[in-house]
Amino acid sequence: MTVTATWDEPAGATPRGTLVVLPGRGETDASYHRFGRRLSADAYKVRLVDVDLDDLTATRERVEKVLADESLPSPKVLVGADTGATLAATLVGEVPADAAVLAGLTLPGSAVADSWEEQVEARTACPVHRAVLDGDLRLDREARDQPLPWTSVELTAPDKPVLVVHGSADRITAAAEATAPYVDAPGARVWLVEGGRHDILNDVSHRSVAATVVLFLESLKLGAELPPVLVPVSAPAGATR
Repeated sequence: MTVTATWDEPAGATPRGTLVVLPGRGETDASYHRFGRRLSADAYKVRLVDVDLDDLTATRERVEKVLADESLPSPKVLVGADTGATLAATLVGEVPADAAVLAGLTLPGSAVADSWEEQVEARTACPVHRAVLDGDLRLDREARDQPLPWTSVELTAPDKPVLVVHGSADRITAAAEATAPYVDAPGARVWLVEGGRHDILNDVSHRSVAATVVLFLESLKLGAELPPVLVPVSAPAGATR
């Protein structure tokens, strides 16, 4: 199976682009219903791709198949979480995607929790997402204990727009390590979520993160240079507020 879940724009709306979501270790579509519904409500088609970390070649072929689907509108953007973010980071410069959103990168050496309770604690403080994780019978709880498919990853900013969103309190991958390759890259937009944990798409600030993703997508619609959609207005010299 290439696509495991789909979310489409509201009836009558003109789709504005396509998000190809690469989930993290052991995750199912249950962890992405909230994100998929929210982004599709803004008229972006969302496609969750089956990721097999034991067969990255087959996974890449699935991603390329979705990107090649002419029925899906551009821009086409990879959205990855956890190892899906790492995969998106390594693929975006090699496949016909227009951009990438990297949420909660996981790298060799990232921390591993000792128990399920500790894993959930490290992943999110959002009670709704915690309930989703605890209640998802298809979720592989031991997947995050397994070795990553990469013994080393050298991340570099691609010649394409990238949005990096990472939690400042991420105990799985330190924020400084995750964001370092992108902070000075001209085509990258890097945001730290204050107090955010690892599952940053589903943490307590999920609304602000989703809004940041939408602003990035709307800017991308204006051009690969990411021209701003909103600009601040400065008060005239001498004016008071």
